[in-house]
Amino acid sequence: MNVAEYRGFSRLKLFLALSRTPHGLLDLSAPLIAALLWLGHPPEMKIITLGIIAAFAGYTAVYALNDIVDYRTDKKKIDQAGFHRETSYLDAAFIRHPLAHGYLSMPEAVAWAGSWMAISLVSAYLLNPVCALILVIGCFLEILYCLLLQISHLRTLVSGIVKTLGGLAAVFAVDASPDPFLLLLIFLWLFFWEIGGQNVPADWHDIQEDISLQARTVPVSLGPKRASIIVLSTLAISLVLSGILFQSVPLQLALPFYLAAILAGIYLLILPALRLYRTRDRDEAAALFNRASYYPFVLLIIALAALAWQHA
Repeated sequence: MNVAEYRGFSRLKLFLALSRTPHGLLDLSAPLIAALLWLGHPPEMKIITLGIIAAFAGYTAVYALNDIVDYRTDKKKIDQAGFHRETSYLDAAFIRHPLAHGYLSMPEAVAWAGSWMAISLVSAYLLNPVCALILVIGCFLEILYCLLLQISHLRTLVSGIVKTLGGLAAVFAVDASPDPFLLLLIFLWLFFWEIGGQNVPADWHDIQEDISLQARTVPVSLGPKRASIIVLSTLAISLVLSGILFQSVPLQLALPFYLAAILAGIYLLILPALRLYRTRDRDEAAALFNRASYYPFVLLIIALAALAWQHA
């Protein structure tokens, strides 16, 4: 496909693809649900506005940073195997790795990521300087995660930490001195969800390309059997932690909403993880990734419905 074909909105879609914006929009749900659970009610409008700006800009910048740091690796994947449009895979909703494909230049990508990073830093600092610090830490960890591709499959732990930081920043945005136990509970809940529902399935989706590059991902290094056990185990842990969390936070879910949250976890996480465990199929890994990506969003809807029920 010719670069000249991307003009107007199509050109904008290349930048949105660089930042995996459809996925990033779903990721916004994690800090929103974390703040809502923590307070037991919506924050004041100023915090909501700044928080959404900071979170959207942060996710937009960090996802773009991933493609910038992985530029050479992604280009090798394209040269060796090629990437095809996969509309059924969330991270390929527009096009995967437009920078490596040559549809965007490196200066364009850096300017895009840098601009959103500046917006996120300012917004996060206005919420709480700790939030800005968390963002900076997240950027360095994302770079480390990319650099570990051909070094260690334990990089999945780094990914788990990075994905929790949005939720942790949201807590600090609404509470300058959060309770350490509850903070750890939110961290672990999101940490295990990220590993089992996002990172390992995403690497599984790319397993053939990663094998050719001698990448050290969980599916490549440990094999499909152990990778499927890790996926199922981490998601089961995340689900158990969610049950404890929902009973420990200020936002108390009435029994119907509590059960809905647990059932959502079973449907979005456990059932597709079981299918992956049985089949060890790449398409099932992609299906798990897609479905698990909606987990925080569905929980946010349930929490908002519970709030509306309380005030009805």
